[in-house]
Order: sequence, then C-alpha cells, then structure tokens
Amino acid sequence: MSTSTVHPVDEVLPTGKLAALGLQHVLVMYAGAIAVPLIVGRALKLSPDEVALLISADLFCCGLATLIQSFGATQWFGIKLPVVMGVTFASVGPMVAIANSAPGTDGARMLFGAIIGAGIISILIAPLVSRMLRFFPPVVTGTIIAVIGIDLMRVGINWIFGNPVGPTAPLVVSPEHSEWLSHVRSAAAAGAEGFPPVPQGVALAPSMPNPRYASLSGIGISAIVLASILLVAKFGKGFLANISVLLGIIVGGVVATMTGAMNFDKVAKAHWFDVVLPFHFGVPIFDPVMVLTMVLVMIVVMIESTGMFLALGEMTDTKIDQPALARGLRTDGLGTLIGGIFNTFPYTSFSQNVGLVAVTGVKSRFVCVAAGIILIVLGLLPKMAALVESLPTVVLGGAGLVMFGMVAATGIRILGGVDFMNNRHNALIVAISIGFGMIPLIAPRYSQWLPHAIHPLIESGILLASIMAVLLNLYFNGAKGDTSAAIRAAKQAEAH
Repeated sequence: MSTSTVHPVDEVLPTGKLAALGLQHVLVMYAGAIAVPLIVGRALKLSPDEVALLISADLFCCGLATLIQSFGATQWFGIKLPVVMGVTFASVGPMVAIANSAPGTDGARMLFGAIIGAGIISILIAPLVSRMLRFFPPVVTGTIIAVIGIDLMRVGINWIFGNPVGPTAPLVVSPEHSEWLSHVRSAAAAGAEGFPPVPQGVALAPSMPNPRYASLSGIGISAIVLASILLVAKFGKGFLANISVLLGIIVGGVVATMTGAMNFDKVAKAHWFDVVLPFHFGVPIFDPVMVLTMVLVMIVVMIESTGMFLALGEMTDTKIDQPALARGLRTDGLGTLIGGIFNTFPYTSFSQNVGLVAVTGVKSRFVCVAAGIILIVLGLLPKMAALVESLPTVVLGGAGLVMFGMVAATGIRILGGVDFMNNRHNALIVAISIGFGMIPLIAPRYSQWLPHAIHPLIESGILLASIMAVLLNLYFNGAKGDTSAAIRAAKQAEAH
C-alpha cells in the first residue's frame, strides 16, 4: 500500500507486524489494566473466582472499547486514532469507598449501577465536556494526577504489608483474652454469682502482633519484584524497558511459586474458554448520589482524555476538530456503559499507550485495532484471569509502588511546567487541593457525623482534590480559552 496516498494513521501494516506491535501495546498496559479489578474485587470482599471473573470481564471490555475507539463505530463513536482503552485509576477511590460501604453482591450491584448511569450521562454530555478543557489547565490536571498517585500508593503499600483491618491487620486479639471473655459470657448467661451480664457490643481490643502482617518473606518477595523492575528499566532496551513492570511481576510470581506462597489450584480448575456474560451479580442498583459521584469522576477522566486526544493529534499530524473530540469522549462514555453491563469499570484512553506511540513512531490506528482483538481473546480465557488472581498481593505490592508512584510522578512532572514564580496563586491551588485530597487518607472517619447519603461523594480524596483544584483555579485564575497548555500537559502524562 502506498503511503503517499494513505495517511499514516490509516495505514494497514502487514499482519505479522500488526500482531507484534499490537501485542506490545497490550503488554505495556496489561499491568495497569489488571490492577483495578484486583483492588476493587478485594475491596468488595468477592470470592477468588469472582475476582478472576472481574479480570476477564475487564480485559474483554478493554478490547471492545479499544476496537470502537480506534476502528470507529457509526458517525457517533470512535476518534479513529491509535488509542488503547483501559480502566482509569481515577475511579478507584470512589469505587473502593462504595465497596467499603456495601461489600459483597449488593455492593457490586450498586457499583455497576453507578457505572452504567455515569456511562449513559457521559455519552450525553460528551459534546459539552469537549468544550470544558479551559477549566483544566496544567495546575489542575497536574494536581489531580499527583493526588491519584498518592491515593493509590496506600493500596500498593497495603499489598506489601497487609491491610490495616481484617486478617492481615497489624494487631490481633489475644486467644487468651478471647477465652476469658467467652468464659465470662457463659458464666453470666448461666446466672453464676458475681458475673453481671456482659454489655451488648463489648469487644476486645487487638493487642497481640499479627504474624501475617509485614512478614519478612512477603517483604522479601516485594523487594525482588521492585529490584527486577529497576534492573530491566536500567539495562533493558526499547520494548523490554516498556514492559519492565510486567516482567517484574512474572519474576515475583516465579519466586512466590518456589517459596510455596503461590499455587496453581485455581488455574487448574478454571475453564480454558468462557464467554463473559452481562449482569453476573444481578440487576444493578441505581443510587443517585453514587451515580453523581461516578459522573464527576467521568468528567475528570474525559477532560484528561481530551488532552490525550489533542496531544495524539499533534503526534500523528491529524487535525482534531470538535466533532472528532466529541466522538472520542462519547466512546469513553460508551466504554463505561459497556463496562457496567459486563461487570467492570469506567474506561479512558491509556496514556502509557499514547506515550508508546511517541516512543515507537508507529502512527497506524490498526495497531491498536490488533491490540483490541488480542485483549478480547485474553478476556475469553479464564485460565489467564485465574493465574493473575492467584498472584500473592506481595508480588503486586512491589509492582504497585512503581505503577502508582509513576502516576504521582506524572502529576509532579506536569506541575513542573506550571508558572509558580510569576503567579503565586498557583502554589495555593496545589497546596490546598492536595490538603483536601489527603483528608480521607489521614482521617478516614471524618465523615461519620455528616449525612450518610453524601459519603461516597466525600470519601474519595481524588474527587475532593479535583473539585477544589477546579474551583480554586476558577477563583484565582479564571477560565482562559487557550488549550495549548493543556495539550503540553497531556504530552507529559505518559502514565496514569
């Protein structure tokens, strides 16, 4: 095919090259794609089989949304650029807040109801959002992305050491104390003299160090994963360096298997092939506040996508006009709607894949079409999902420090281009927004006397920081019509 008459974006490469380049895109985003279902599935306290199902559904919907975005579907959907879609980390905080407030199947139904509602609303407001880029200059987007990274670091650190509550909490109740309380209850129930009834709700405070928390073997495995990633990042070239996180996870999985921390029982039981079915957890529950929470997340995600699309347009010498932008953002909403129906999460263009386009110089959108097909196939192979779910959290913890730390570093890099010298208000915007973002992290119970209905809205540090950054920027700087700064910021955001 002559490249003189075909734009590089529309060039169809030979099949072998398409498959290899498509696989590279999948490997670059794979670690990020599987992280969110693992975080949310475990926050919902789902069974390992159901977490594996979330991973399969996620990969399947990643592929479907990528195909729609890069290949195009009707005149309404698909920006037709080399875009790979994946679950956005920006949605993790609110989703974990929903999961914590209602774990189990009911929580899943509420979560997917909120995602479906947000998907529908996102499709409708996409043309409006495509005109809102001026409200999100680098001082706002940099702050939001930095807070996303800081917020997610908590997840990575808990993967290494153990969660602060539950079976892996730092302290557990002493068996001797439990035995004593049980004896007192029995004696009081039998009416024994000198044993008053035990007040309802009395519980023993944990006081004994938990051997499962911060075990040295787990810390060792996380350290090996981190060291492997650093070695590959320093000495690997090109493609190898791009998949350093994935290679680190594989090394960690091998070490965990050798030490007996990982087994393959669940992989052996999983089917080779299975179709992802919609509404696995039942009919979605539509809670207005939760839907509103996810809509706010989607607005932030769509603004981020707008910056990505404009940056990608410059990289591929493609003019991105308002209708094209609206098509791309509608697809974010459609991907999110499909995600909610198929038991998975909100979708956005993955910026590490945008970064890969810049690194490789391959502009063909059909490379991402190939990546979408590979992702759909992976989503139909439950053994792959079971293998990922079988990974001990300590393996993911070593990779989590890198993945989530890179998100924070991306935000800091964007803030590096902000003018703090001549505009002292910018420092105030960043300082106060990050402070608000830290509230749920440092004082998770601060909302206990506030109306319960608004808890999902205020329990996410990411949402609080986003709202404050936008409002403070409007207050101090107003809304300028120039989008070039936002495009520059998007080009710097190679991972989120």
